[in-house]
Amino acid sequence: MTRKNGVRYSQEKKEAIIKRMMPPNNESVAQISKEEGISNVTLYKWRKEARAAGVATPGNGQTSENWSSQDKFLIVMETFAMNESELAEYCRKKGLYREQIESWKSVCLQANEQSFDEGKKLNGVLKEEKKRAKQLEKELQKKEKALAEAAALLLLRKKAQAIWGDDEEE
Repeated sequence: MTRKNGVRYSQEKKEAIIKRMMPPNNESVAQISKEEGISNVTLYKWRKEARAAGVATPGNGQTSENWSSQDKFLIVMETFAMNESELAEYCRKKGLYREQIESWKSVCLQANEQSFDEGKKLNGVLKEEKKRAKQLEKELQKKEKALAEAAALLLLRKKAQAIWGDDEEE
């Protein structure tokens, strides 16, 4: 039995509520909370525990295309080893289409490729930016050196004028 604020919920009740969060019902946590009188916090905790156990529990009242990546991934994991007839039965029970699951599976399988390609691309961009920063640093050092030289010459000119007087007056 699960206990929350002095109220006990049987494992059967908890499983029935989690099932309501799963496809095809996909009822929102707020709706279940209102109907059952169970706090949102408790329902979110149950949903989190179910997800950790590998159960897709969107529980957000949205269509399957708007589910989180985690829930789509869990569906892909559940169905990965199924044959065509098992998959068809699963889809009928969950209110899903085989094409949706195939699409999600494809995205999951390509996820690492995309991150590898993106990482490679980002490394190239980073290398170019470092090269550009180094070039800008060299230019800045040259300009600072030229500015220091000009300041030194100006200071020497003023000192020379102070010592020998202004040549322009003569």
